[in-house]
Amino acid sequence: MTGLVVCVVVLAVASAFGLLRTERDGRLRVRTKDGAVRLSEAELGGPLGERATLVQFSTAFCQPCRATRRVLAEVAAMVEGVAHVELDAEARLELVRRLDVLRTPTVLVLDAEGRVVRRAAGLPRKADVIAALGEAV
Repeated sequence: MTGLVVCVVVLAVASAFGLLRTERDGRLRVRTKDGAVRLSEAELGGPLGERATLVQFSTAFCQPCRATRRVLAEVAAMVEGVAHVELDAEARLELVRRLDVLRTPTVLVLDAEGRVVRRAAGLPRKADVIAALGEAV
């Protein structure tokens, strides 16, 4: 009987964790300390967009990173003055540590001056990226 109770409790906790993770995955959030962070073209290894920049931290074997790349490239092509920069998290560890990137894909939305205005961990929805760009431009 004790084993059954433990099994039910473990299943309930795992289900709650899964629901919470699904709810938060890919949401573009504002983090107060990120607003003070500014990224330069030298740090990104490419030019900033005229109006905004979408920065994606990826790794070689990350499956959601491929889908995120497609979504961000589509949005960058749709919105004039927006650039998409993809960075290999393994090759840019100093930047990963500085920005507190804990998983891939992580997406940062930068304004024209390179300030982080939004960030998401996981695959963001296209509509959420477009809405976040509205704040950045």
